[in-house]
Amino acid sequence: MDLITPAQRDELFNSFERDAFHLELRDDYGSPIEDTPYARWQRGEPDDYAWLDEWMALMKRVTGEGKTVRRVRVVSEPHSQYVTWERSLTHLNIDVGEDIRWLPRHSLPGGITFPVDGDDWWLFDDRVLAVGRFDLEGRVLGSEIIEDPDTVAACVRVRDLLWADAIRHVEYKP
Repeated sequence: MDLITPAQRDELFNSFERDAFHLELRDDYGSPIEDTPYARWQRGEPDDYAWLDEWMALMKRVTGEGKTVRRVRVVSEPHSQYVTWERSLTHLNIDVGEDIRWLPRHSLPGGITFPVDGDDWWLFDDRVLAVGRFDLEGRVLGSEIIEDPDTVAACVRVRDLLWADAIRHVEYKP
């Protein structure tokens, strides 16, 4: 399996035309860009959020072009420490135009099967998937690009099902 880096995956935001959707299924992530800010938060230290500048500029640009960037975060309750931290930052994503919703794991529709081995994915324009791949410790390895129509269609169905049930960030009260 060939993997692209997170930076290469982010390049897909320069070529999509209307909708990017991210399904997040993990209660904890290991990402080098987040390690230091997350550790600072755990120690109760302030954060200037400079590590998010590039992402925020990208999101502000693409949403300013009228494109949508959406996420559903499927989370366990009570939240892991990581999800608590992530939730504390979500207003920054929303401020630049992302639409983020939450779905408690216990509220998942019965019998749902997650495509692509149950890993997270970005879906661009219902055509291209960037499937996040992780090592055994949950560290991000990179993304696998998948354009197989059947796999993409399965992800579109899951997206539509979960989006309808997910709770808008401002309304989510865990």
